Amino acid sequence: MEDRLNRHDLTGAEWERLAPLLPANPRWGGRWADHRTVINGVFFRVRTNITWGDLPPCHGNRKTVHNRRRRWSMDGTRGKILDGVRAGCDEAEGEDWTVRVDAAVVRARQHAAGARHRPPTDFPSQGTA
Repeated sequence: MEDRLNRHDLTGAEWERLAPLLPANPRWGGRWADHRTVINGVFFRVRTNITWGDLPPCHGNRKTVHNRRRRWSMDGTRGKILDGVRAGCDEAEGEDWTVRVDAAVVRARQHAAGARHRPPTDFPSQGTA
């Protein structure tokens, strides 16, 4: 059963790329729990959409996983890690690499868009001047 829970964990190659970007243990206090276990716990929770209390024990203490995710989000560590992982990803695309977003896929019903059912009465019609 535990193998099925861990099948989406970080691979060795992913961990080798991610490990140098993570903060070192703090000088004060005790040692942090293993970063890899905690990150796999965060990934598992996000992927399965469970509550923190339902996090399986193989991913570490639920409070540790939650607190580290929260701390890294608040102090900017998460953004630095993401920037470090993204660095160099676009080199193969070249200098002209762009992102295109197509807004046509976002649709709302006409009622949600505020469409009028009758012509407005406060504006004169096109035929009168």
